[in-house]
Amino acid sequence: MREPVYIGGPAARGPDLEELLQMVARGDQNAFGALYDAVSGPVLGLTRSLLRDPAQAEEVTQEVLVEVWRSAARFEPGRGSAMAWIMTVAHRRAVDRVRSAQAASGREERAALLSRTPAFDEVTEQVEARLEREQVRRCMRTLTELQRQSVTLAYYRGRSYREVAELLSLPLGTVKTRLRDGLIRLRDCMGVGA
Repeated sequence: MREPVYIGGPAARGPDLEELLQMVARGDQNAFGALYDAVSGPVLGLTRSLLRDPAQAEEVTQEVLVEVWRSAARFEPGRGSAMAWIMTVAHRRAVDRVRSAQAASGREERAALLSRTPAFDEVTEQVEARLEREQVRRCMRTLTELQRQSVTLAYYRGRSYREVAELLSLPLGTVKTRLRDGLIRLRDCMGVGA
């Protein structure tokens, strides 16, 4: 393998990532620019592999680099390399974003299920209406045949007293009496106060 040839002498060696992080910890913006250029590609690659969505990966990469700027003083060279520290920060941020998206999705699914479930009051009303209908049917069976026919024609079929009398071939007064007696009996059977 050939040695690289540098015009004007060997290339000046720049600071390594650990040194750049120490300079960034002291607020050196130029050091942060160099650090950014060195690590932004690998950080973006890692976040993209975890998030799959390019826009979210770019957003998390930006958050990671801002965190590196703010927390560079926490880097401890004795515990690992600067790149490992930065990639750990990136991995944690990306995993947090995945978990957050999963939690949001779960909340949306639960909200959708709740919106499809009838409200408690609707269910209660349906049950009460069904029970009342059953009680009315049971009480209607306690009426005499003529009382039941009169009540059914007048209140369930919407006929007037005169029409009920004509349909049953009875005098109007008799129909009114049967209706009154039938309604009293229904009221008592259903336990409704007078």
